[in-house]
Amino acid sequence: MGEKKAVKPYNQDNKSKKEEVAEMFNNISGRYDFLNHFLSLGIDKLWRKRAVKELREVNPKRILDIATGTGDFALSSLRLKPEEIVGVDISQGMLNVGIEKMKRKGVAEIIKMELGDSEELKFDDNSFDGITVGFGVRNFENLEKGLGDMLRVLRKGGKAVILEFSKPKKFPVKQTFGFYSKRVIPLLGKSISKDERAYAYLPESVEAFPEGKEFLDILKKVGYTDVKGIPVSGGIATIYTGVKP
Repeated sequence: MGEKKAVKPYNQDNKSKKEEVAEMFNNISGRYDFLNHFLSLGIDKLWRKRAVKELREVNPKRILDIATGTGDFALSSLRLKPEEIVGVDISQGMLNVGIEKMKRKGVAEIIKMELGDSEELKFDDNSFDGITVGFGVRNFENLEKGLGDMLRVLRKGGKAVILEFSKPKKFPVKQTFGFYSKRVIPLLGKSISKDERAYAYLPESVEAFPEGKEFLDILKKVGYTDVKGIPVSGGIATIYTGVKP
């Protein structure tokens, strides 16, 4: 068997997955927030709210939001009353939208938005109490490397909370979500964002992602303890958590 080919947005031979993901998000950044909430029917807000609850027990003062995009997860984390949230993303286009959003909401002093590579974080070891990732880990080029670097910058006893799409197993959610993600989302995404591949990539990347027990096993392998997976909305998404020992 040959090596599994990486699922990429544009499948260009001369570009890495990382480069293509950055290009894709730059392309759709102007319409991303609208499309995200529209295509998820607003349920993504409830998922983030539920995910943030998982961080409460560590009383985080400093939070790192990886693959922050336009900063929605960072904004959800404000309810924990942290002193600082740092949002990191590889797409400057998405960050630009997020920076303006933080200014508009008057929280730019608390939420800092920075360009950066999730797999090579420029922060010191043990420098965050909590880490959040919303729909970002399936875009990592090297999943284990990215999860390992997250663990490095997390303090001892700190917690990572990862929200990611999964594949529902039960009728009728499985059939409904399958049709919606493979047919409706690419069609609407293409017509609104004008990027044909960006929203076709979504179901492809979800299909290729090692979800459930497989992902929990990867978290353990990398070094996280007390790992858990909490399915939400019938298994359309899962909240994964892990603690730094």
